[in-house]
Amino acid sequence: MKLVTAIIAPAMLDQVQTALVHYGVQGMTVSEVTGYARQRGHKEVYRGETLSIHFILKVRLEILAADADVEGIVGTIVAAARTGEVGDGKVWVTPVETVVRVRTGETGEDAI
Repeated sequence: MKLVTAIIAPAMLDQVQTALVHYGVQGMTVSEVTGYARQRGHKEVYRGETLSIHFILKVRLEILAADADVEGIVGTIVAAARTGEVGDGKVWVTPVETVVRVRTGETGEDAI
């Protein structure tokens, strides 16, 4: 099992979620996060004043997946979130040792 984590632009969330549902993903966790990477924030003009925005609002998706599904899920996220602009995001995969569904006590891939 793997945990697929993606940081994407908030404007792309609906498009990514729809693509993942069509792919067959049945559940995900979504969180609003802030941060920066290579773009190091940005500047905005508000009422004639230039403001430095150091942290940019992003969305973090987390999806537990069977090993066989990971490549397709990552590909789906990348295809749906890509605009070609700086700040499109990142996707990474980490191994998961065990999962337990609290309601039923199921473990492993049965709990996904």
